[in-house]
Amino acid sequence: QLQLVESGGGLVQPGGSLRLSCAASGFTFDDYAIGWFRQAPGKEREGISCIGSRSSNTGYADSVKGRFTISRDNAKNTVYLQMNSLKPEDTGVYYCAAEPKFWCFMGEEYDYWGQGTQVTVSS
Repeated sequence: QLQLVESGGGLVQPGGSLRLSCAASGFTFDDYAIGWFRQAPGKEREGISCIGSRSSNTGYADSVKGRFTISRDNAKNTVYLQMNSLKPEDTGVYYCAAEPKFWCFMGEEYDYWGQGTQVTVSS
């Protein structure tokens, strides 16, 4: 059974950092591209980053470019999202998702989703 579990969320002050993790199980992880999404209260879900199955490529939304870095460790079946210089508008529930692709593309549909982790940026 394919499973994605996000962790690492929490409360952080503006300008702070967090590292999110997405731990995968139940499938051949290095055949899947992974995306990170977030949903702020009252807003639609937004794709913010993605990484190809073999770290083939990465993608970022303009809103996080230069502040967030995505990476993966296929030996640990885990994808990371390092978030620096956090802003209040980064607040939301962060989800990871998987699709069986070598390359990732921002805006694509994903097949499998985790349950999400809350990130709150506030002073």
